Amino acid sequence: MAMLKHFKAAPLSSGFFLVSILGILVTLFYWNTIWDQSWSFALLVLFICMFIASMISTAKAPIEAEIAVDHHAKKSSKTKKK
Repeated sequence: MAMLKHFKAAPLSSGFFLVSILGILVTLFYWNTIWDQSWSFALLVLFICMFIASMISTAKAPIEAEIAVDHHAKKSSKTKKK
C-alpha cells in the first residue's frame, strides 16, 4: 500500500498510444496467417500493456509537468535578434 501512495505516472506521448492501438490491431489481424501463435500472443500482451500504460498516463499524469516542458521548448526555440 505504501508504494501506491508514492506512485507518479509519467506523461506519455500520443504516438505511444497510437502505436499500442495499431500494434493490437495488426497482431489480431495476423494471428493465424504469418506468425506462430506464441509470437502473436507475446506481441498482443506487449501491446495491451502499452495500451494500459497509456490509459493510466492519460488519467493520472500531472498536466503541469507536460505544460512546463512544452513551454520551455517553445521559449528556447525563439531567437533574439538585435
